[in-house]
Amino acid sequence: MKIILTIVSLFVSVGCFCQITAIHFNAEWNDANKVEWFGELSDIELDDMDISDGDCQKKYEIAVVPTIVIFDDGEEVKRFQADLSFKLVATKKEIQNYIDELIISKF
Repeated sequence: MKIILTIVSLFVSVGCFCQITAIHFNAEWNDANKVEWFGELSDIELDDMDISDGDCQKKYEIAVVPTIVIFDDGEEVKRFQADLSFKLVATKKEIQNYIDELIISKF
């Protein structure tokens, strides 16, 4: 039991000290294709941005929506983009697996 608590403690510590963030970019006109499960991703800070608000489309070079961008300590490390039908190709499981691998790589 002590080993399990130690592992959980290390996992939480790594999660608290490294800034892994995901931003879901979409547009109001594409609301039908928003990524409904985005908020269910775990062990990561989440944010939503509408590309019509401000200059985020230009700043993050968003070419198609929806797009999910993963950042590690402020640097983009992975991008998941929609196809030509404006639907995200990546699955929740694929993105969560990437997040989990990124966290584990920090040990």
